[in-house]
Amino acid sequence: MSRRLSAALTAPLLSITALLAAAAPARAVPADRPQVLASWTQTDAASYGNWVAARGDRSKWSAYAFDWSTDYCSKSPDNPFGFPFEISCARHDFGYRNYKKAGTFTADKPRLDSALYADLKRVCGRYSGAKKTSCNGLAWTYYQAVRKLGN
Repeated sequence: MSRRLSAALTAPLLSITALLAAAAPARAVPADRPQVLASWTQTDAASYGNWVAARGDRSKWSAYAFDWSTDYCSKSPDNPFGFPFEISCARHDFGYRNYKKAGTFTADKPRLDSALYADLKRVCGRYSGAKKTSCNGLAWTYYQAVRKLGN
């Protein structure tokens, strides 16, 4: 095919593509994004439960452009000595990633770290005796680590 013919055929396609792109409305992030984010990153059990439910149905929240990625407990064990800290760490990552994206990470970090600690203590609440004591000690250690080293 000659270059002229190829260019003649390609130009209308590019124009049509440009028109279609211009005609498709850009999806704006909902205005209540900061409120939704804040509601999912509090220290109480209801906030945790609402975040877990949303995480299970992320497509419902796609317009909000949340970053759901996680490396769980980063360089620490996700389930130290069998204590399931993984989901608590995922919520902590969610807070860190999304508040960094919002530009308010420094102001929100203390609450995010406290929410992690509250989540870990709720995990530990499932145990009793020496297991609970061990779990609470690990929860405190994880909290101190993110408080001092988390970024």
